[in-house]
Formats: sequence, C-alpha cells, structure tokens
Amino acid sequence: MIIIDNVSKRYGDFQVLTDCTTKVGKGEVVVVCGPSGSGKSTLIKCVNGLEPFHRGEIKVNGVSVGDPKTVLAKLRAHVGMVFQNFELFPHMTIMENLTVAQLKVLGREKAEAEERGKQLLDRVGLGAQALKYPGQLSGGQQQRVAIARALAMDPVCMLFDEPTSALDPEMINEVLDVMTELAQEGMTMMCVTHEMGFARRVAHRVVFMDHGCIVEDDAKEAFFAHPSSERARQFLAKILHH
Repeated sequence: MIIIDNVSKRYGDFQVLTDCTTKVGKGEVVVVCGPSGSGKSTLIKCVNGLEPFHRGEIKVNGVSVGDPKTVLAKLRAHVGMVFQNFELFPHMTIMENLTVAQLKVLGREKAEAEERGKQLLDRVGLGAQALKYPGQLSGGQQQRVAIARALAMDPVCMLFDEPTSALDPEMINEVLDVMTELAQEGMTMMCVTHEMGFARRVAHRVVFMDHGCIVEDDAKEAFFAHPSSERARQFLAKILHH
C-alpha cells in the first residue's frame, strides 16, 4: 500500500532524511518511533506530499507521490491524515467539519455526507456532539473527531503524526482505543508515536529512526525483545523505564 524507496530530504544544508526505505502492506500497522528530531514526522508528511522530498520515490496504492503529473489533492483525498493538533475548523460545527470535504472533494449529496458523518461520530463515541463547535470539546474528543473526519473520505490508508502528543494523559487512551479498533478492522496504518504500549499491542512492525535514518525496521516482537542497534536499546531503556 505504501512504498518508501531511498527517500532523502534536506532543509538548506540540513539533511533531515537520508536514504529511507520501508513499506507498509495492505492491512498492516507500522509504528514509526525514535527520539525528537529524528525525522519521523517529516517522513510521514512526505507520504502524502505535504513535504516535498529531494531524492527517491514514494508510492501510495500504486500512485507516485513525487511525480509532477500526480494530482496531490486527489491523492490526499484517499489518504487519511491525523495531526498532532487536530486541525479542525473552529468556526464550523463538528458535523460541518465532517461533511465539508465530502461535499467539495467527493461530490456527495448533503444528506449522504451527513449520514456518513453521523455513522462515524457514533463510531468514535461522539454522536451527541454533532452540533457543537471544536472549542466546546476536550482535546481527546477533538482528536476523535479528526479521526472520524479522515475516515469520512473512505481512505485506503491512514497516517497518524503523533496523534496523542498534545493531549492530557487522561485523554490519550480514548484516542488510542479508536486507533486500535481501526487496526483490528484491517485499516492500513502508519503511525508516528511514542506510545509503546500501543505499538506492542497493535503494530505489526516497528520502524526506529535516528538522525534522519531508518536504523531498524523489524517485527514488533523482535524490536521489543532484542533491538539490533545500540541506539534503539538506549531509546527503549529510557522510554520503557518510565
């Protein structure tokens, strides 16, 4: 579903990604982890063209992201993206947030878009919040709305960029529970996260990054039991110790 082949990117003289290669199969959940500044978020943003890359190739569902002929807006309509900070439209109700892209991008009728929105709000446990505005919801609720909004586009895969890092500790599990359900239903997912409990429970593979490079790409069992690099061992010792 996602192929990342020798991708490199720089900001001026700073090399942020170096020869990154990995792939995500259909129905697979891959967790990308590593220390801050290791290039995780940049890599996932390259997958749907939010960040340009200078070398290599990325394909999503057979479509080349870096090809100048690729219409990125069309590609992004089928690749769900959930950000750290929700990115909901504050002046729109929750239902409007869920329907606007369905109407404008997918060309759905209003009744159909609202029915889909209602189904998805129920699914993430927020059916009663449809007429509220984002500012009236907690952070965890807003992030669940953001997930529902991405699902409303019927994506072929979902990208998550540290979806719980802006949340209070009490709200993290309500978002991870929704993500876990998606994974169990067979959604193809690439998740940048520090939530190692989620990775252990849900991931098929773990990609560990450091200084813009993919240092390890292994089945979760092998990664947690005996990481092959000293850098990954140090990272796990710190993050799991707490």
